[in-house]
Amino acid sequence: MDFTGTTSIEDALAEREKQFMHNDYESDSEIHSRIHHLINSARAGDIAARDELLESCRNYVSVIARTNVETWMRAKVDASDLVQQTMLEAYEGFQNFDGVSEAEWLGWLRQILAHNTQDFIRKFRTEKRNVKKEIRLNPQFPNGSAPGVDLSAHLQTPSQLMIQNEREFELANAIAELTADYQEVIQLRNLQRLPFDEVAERMGRSRGAVQMLWGRALKQLQEILSQNHDVSESE
Repeated sequence: MDFTGTTSIEDALAEREKQFMHNDYESDSEIHSRIHHLINSARAGDIAARDELLESCRNYVSVIARTNVETWMRAKVDASDLVQQTMLEAYEGFQNFDGVSEAEWLGWLRQILAHNTQDFIRKFRTEKRNVKKEIRLNPQFPNGSAPGVDLSAHLQTPSQLMIQNEREFELANAIAELTADYQEVIQLRNLQRLPFDEVAERMGRSRGAVQMLWGRALKQLQEILSQNHDVSESE
C-alpha cells in the first residue's frame, strides 16, 4: 500500500516516534539472553524451559498468523486454530530445531507457520468454493502464495517503531497488551498496510475517527514499550 499521502496526524506521530526512537534501548540484549538460555535449557531436556520458550513466542506467532491470513483474504479471520497448530508442531518437533540463536528460533517458527498457513488458506478456499461462495483474495497474491510477514518491516510505516528485527519479539508482546480496538487499527493500518478509508470501512467508523484511534494506539504502544524497557532496566 502507498503511504506517501501523509496527514497532519501522521506528521505529528512521526515527530513523536522520532523522539521515541532516539531512546537507547538496552533491554534487547536481555531478551536475547533469556531466549538463548531457554533454548539451551530446552535442548538439554528441561521440559519447563521448553514450555516457557514456546509460550513466550505465542504473541509473536499470533500477530504474524493473523496478518498473513487477513492480508490474503482481505477479511477478518479467526487465526487461533492456526496459531495452536503451529505451537503444537513446534512442541512436538522441537528436537528437529538445530539452531542456537533467537533469530534462528523465530525463523524456525515462521517456517512452521508458513506451511500451516498455506494449508489453512487452501482448506478455506476449498470449503468456500464447495458452497459456491467467492473469496476476494488480495490481487497481489492470487494463488495464496504470499511471502511470510516480516513483523518489523510492516511496522516501519508511517515512520519506524522498530529499527532492527530483534525487536519484533518485544513489539508483538506490546501489541498484545493493547485494547482490542487499538490492536485492530494497528493490525489493519500498519501490518496489513490498508489505507485509512478501508480501515474505516472494516472497523465501521469514519476516517477521522479511525485516524484519531490509530494515533492513540501508537502512542499507547510506545508507552508500553517504554514501560517494559524501564522494568527490564530495574530488574
